[in-house]
Amino acid sequence: MLEPPIVRIRPGSPADAEAIARVYVKSWRSAYAGLIPNAVLIRMSATAQAREWSQQLSRRNRADSVLVADLRGAGIVGFGSCGAARSSLLPHAGEIFTLYVLPEHQERGIGRALLFRLFDGLIDRGLDSAIIWVLSQNPARFFYEAMGGRRIAGKEERLWNTTLPQTAYGWDDLRLLRTQGSDPTS
Repeated sequence: MLEPPIVRIRPGSPADAEAIARVYVKSWRSAYAGLIPNAVLIRMSATAQAREWSQQLSRRNRADSVLVADLRGAGIVGFGSCGAARSSLLPHAGEIFTLYVLPEHQERGIGRALLFRLFDGLIDRGLDSAIIWVLSQNPARFFYEAMGGRRIAGKEERLWNTTLPQTAYGWDDLRLLRTQGSDPTS
């Protein structure tokens, strides 16, 4: 009989930087192909990303959190980060900064597990609402809608000589998700 895959969601550490970088680069190349300039995706370097993540994980303060999804037999297959909202223009206290799962491990509940653990971390810090900004054409937007997020704002940002429309998804009361057993559809 086959055993189901076991994923452990745990805090990230500087030792995880290379694995996080691998997930980051591979996820960007998969999710953003055709949405951002190809040259940006081609120039991405797991080595450079590993240096950045190592520095971030070494100096992060208690207000921000990085979690990894560690799959038995495969290692780190996803990660996410969160903290206090970076902008006060919206009424949401917390923000999901990143959430990536390797394409070959998507649609197995790993992204959902990461997202709800990030929400738990925000709640534990007294941040009871959250937003996430995504590229408006990113197919992941449907995931956030399925997780109970609702479109609350939009903006355009100029990056890499390209105007990128973005959409914010928001959760007004994360505590309700906890009382529903982390199921936004129940």
